[in-house]
Amino acid sequence: MLTDDGPALIDGPVDLVTADGTILHCDRFVVALCLCRRSGSYPLCDTSHRRRRPPRSD
Repeated sequence: MLTDDGPALIDGPVDLVTADGTILHCDRFVVALCLCRRSGSYPLCDTSHRRRRPPRSD
């Protein structure tokens, strides 16, 4: 499920494989994936999008 100005919500539990091959095991029933890349725990959402401004696209 995609949300307006927020994360992508997927049904868990799930194993995620990052670009460098790291496997993240997420055992929650719903996992929030960051779409804005402002998360301190990317690729997981930590709600940073609520307090940080989006990057400027000059």
